[in-house]
Amino acid sequence: MDRDETPIGGVLKPLQPTKQLFDVTVAMDILAVCFSFFIGFYFACGILLYILASRAYSFRGIRLKKFPVIGYLVVILFQGALTFLLSYYGSSHDKNMPVSGWSIAAATFLIGGYYPLTQIYQHEEDLKDGVQTISYKLGKKGTFVFCGIVFALATAAMFFTFEERKQLKFFFIFLTCMLPMILFFLQWMIKVWKDGSKADFKNSFWMNILASSCTTVCFLILIILKGFE
Repeated sequence: MDRDETPIGGVLKPLQPTKQLFDVTVAMDILAVCFSFFIGFYFACGILLYILASRAYSFRGIRLKKFPVIGYLVVILFQGALTFLLSYYGSSHDKNMPVSGWSIAAATFLIGGYYPLTQIYQHEEDLKDGVQTISYKLGKKGTFVFCGIVFALATAAMFFTFEERKQLKFFFIFLTCMLPMILFFLQWMIKVWKDGSKADFKNSFWMNILASSCTTVCFLILIILKGFE
């Protein structure tokens, strides 16, 4: 649905979408829902709901992404909360859901504290497409302040998640693993404060790499430590 001509996500020079690409994505969505039934009925319903929300976000006839607040909430709730719940449910032995509300909040805020940074260099391109993102409304400096606050909320939610389970040592492992990403975020914010042109694709790309890598390393460590309990 999107026809970006400037960098988007992790792609420097995006190709224009084709009808064949659309057909492949629809086929893969259908397969995803079908395979989800092997895990469970509720899991399949959740996957279908995620796909529909994703389509409504970009589909030209609905285009939720053009609404800054609604679009932002759709992303963090479906990519954060719903994805966490589906993963938790799908990987549980008895398909039970005794999940902490703090865990859901942490997953939601982690996405919420990062997502606007992926939009910070696309303001002009989005406007040409009739889209006003949450980052555009906040401005470049405001985006950093907002993301810092939301990530602080995510950190608090992680603290209460592990405190609730009497596993605070895991929380400090989380903080240590996320330190490179936090330092890069602060360094990038200072650069943008001095020169707005630094809110560019290159810095956003490396922020993406660091955030993904730090999070992956963190949870790999937690999984390994869990195996020794």
